Amino acid sequence: MNASSVIGGGTQFLTVAEVASLMRVSKMTVYRLVHSGELPAVRVGRSFRVHAKAVHDYLETSYFDAG
Repeated sequence: MNASSVIGGGTQFLTVAEVASLMRVSKMTVYRLVHSGELPAVRVGRSFRVHAKAVHDYLETSYFDAG
């Protein structure tokens, strides 16, 4: 049994820097989203890891009509 099978069959977690790069925002913006609860994250030691699906879900629900 390997780690990916224990953690749900290959679930991918991203670092704050990876999330910031993916969303094209600063790391501070990602930290704000995590601390406000808008973007769920797991604390690993002194750093955070964000589930890739959580990033996808956040982006999907963040669309708005600019008119």
